[in-house]
Amino acid sequence: MHPMIHTGYNPALVALSIGLSVFASYTALDLAGRIRGAAPGPRWSWVAGSALAMGGGIWAMHFVGMLAFDMGVRATYHLGLTLLSLVIAVAATGMAFAWVADKDAQPAAVLVAGPLMGLGIAGMHYTGMAALQIPGDLAYNPSIVAVSVAIAVTAATAALRLAFRPHGVGQRLLAAGVMGLAVAGMHYTGMAAATVTAVAAGAPAAHAAMLPQGQQNLALYVAGATFFILFLAMLGSSLDQQRVQRDLQASEARFRAAIQAVRGVLWTNDAAGRMIGEQPGWSALTGQTRAQYQGYGWADAVHPEDAQATVHAWNETVRTRTTFNHEHRVRMADGSWRHYAIRAIPVLDARGAIREWVGVHTDITEQREAEAELRESNEEIQRYAYIVSHDLRAPLVNVMGFTSELEATRVELRAALSGHPQAERIDADFGEALGFIKAAVNRMESLIAAILKLSREGRRQFMPESLDMTALLQGLADAHRHQAEAARAVVTVAPDLPRIVADRLAIEQIFGNLLDNALKYLDPSRPGQIAMTARAVGSRGICFSVTDNGRGIAARDHARVFELFRRSGAQDRPGEGIGLAHVKALVRSFGGRIEVRSQLGAGTTFDVTLPRGASTAVREDSEPAPLAAA
Repeated sequence: MHPMIHTGYNPALVALSIGLSVFASYTALDLAGRIRGAAPGPRWSWVAGSALAMGGGIWAMHFVGMLAFDMGVRATYHLGLTLLSLVIAVAATGMAFAWVADKDAQPAAVLVAGPLMGLGIAGMHYTGMAALQIPGDLAYNPSIVAVSVAIAVTAATAALRLAFRPHGVGQRLLAAGVMGLAVAGMHYTGMAAATVTAVAAGAPAAHAAMLPQGQQNLALYVAGATFFILFLAMLGSSLDQQRVQRDLQASEARFRAAIQAVRGVLWTNDAAGRMIGEQPGWSALTGQTRAQYQGYGWADAVHPEDAQATVHAWNETVRTRTTFNHEHRVRMADGSWRHYAIRAIPVLDARGAIREWVGVHTDITEQREAEAELRESNEEIQRYAYIVSHDLRAPLVNVMGFTSELEATRVELRAALSGHPQAERIDADFGEALGFIKAAVNRMESLIAAILKLSREGRRQFMPESLDMTALLQGLADAHRHQAEAARAVVTVAPDLPRIVADRLAIEQIFGNLLDNALKYLDPSRPGQIAMTARAVGSRGICFSVTDNGRGIAARDHARVFELFRRSGAQDRPGEGIGLAHVKALVRSFGGRIEVRSQLGAGTTFDVTLPRGASTAVREDSEPAPLAAA
């Protein structure tokens, strides 16, 4: 029967092995934390660095721990198996980090990679134990071996979960300590599972001939080399952190420059919507001190007429955690008032809770003043057009009256010239002249009527209401059914069109004009097909399309068709050329746009994009509109 050898540990080397484990864990966690934010190329560099740090550090901890193990017999290590244990540690760790990085650190990925790393660490440990060469036998307790493997898997899974979670230095130190102690615990649990027996009597006596100091020096060499490698890894991490900091500073400077370029002021509020801390942009804008703008003190710089609506809209935005869009007037440091557009978004932390609000005030005073001037100018033009067209009617009525007088005179003149050799020619010339006069008068009458119509429409106040666009457009199609049947055309309206809030009469005028034009300019050589459809445009717009297979419009006329009194193509249909101009004016008054897509001989599509929601077709007054959050 072989005697059992009583074993022990060198306390100094045990402490050194645990220190190696903790330091390696911290380095690996720090490197692994950079994998998620890296580009595809650098990402794999960080994966390799993390694998070398974790795998190499754990292997060095294992080797130093083995040197700390006092077995009472001379021990050597098989070089091939020792290097294989290092390869297993680095490869398993690298595959685990790569898997988690490729799956964006999803919990399911950690549950796969954690056991992979744990089994790799356990494989490294027991391969390293197999490299041990002693004059005796080495046996294991299966239960304790299972416990050591479980510790390795649990520790590796926890390490990967912590490595890919956003955390600070304190949390990373705690995680490294837990991971390092867990890895050391796995190692020494695995060592506790081993039992060493001598193969011959007197073998333990060989311990006296051993050179413990040599083993200690070897352990120090391994530890020193490992610490140096880990130090280089930490140095690389530190240099990368400095690069990230420089990029962050450059990005922040670029962002601030962009804000200044658009005449904006950047500010931040806490999660509850209160202004705290230093706000140099706001202070420079309003002249308020920190004590004055703290909390909700910033509202004192908002125009009294806008303050209540602003605070209400802001509180509602904070409550609903949505994007803040608003406009109000702000008192400048010199006491003047400026008009600002505000946009603020919530910044969330890792748990999804609001950490702070970041907002920008953009000066739109000149824009609002220009819009007011444009509205005033348009109203003046409309008034002028009304007056001019009204005044033109008076002399036109006189011309029409005298034309009737000339018709009567023509009869008398014909009787007076009876028998004259030139009577027939004079009567024909007289009749032709009267015809030209009447045609010109009728043309003038239609143009004046068109101008008056546009003028009246420009002054009409819109009455917005919720509109079922499917029913409205189908009603227009039904009203044009006789015209469509005469042209051998089919008009289809897409079902379930989105509802909008708009002025019913204006919308009927827009799409009635477009449908009338589509029917009027169909190609007689083929049955007409007209479709009315809609699609969403962004989060706030709806594009309604009227598509036909008619004559089409030449590319050079695409922009001209919207001009007043301008018509394109063959002039074989009645009209004054005001329909599309009227449509464009109505669409623009809603804050929308109209575009044409057409090809000669193929057909035409008019796209009318209108805003969705309560602002649709609400006419702006010349006075500032009430301010409200969007």
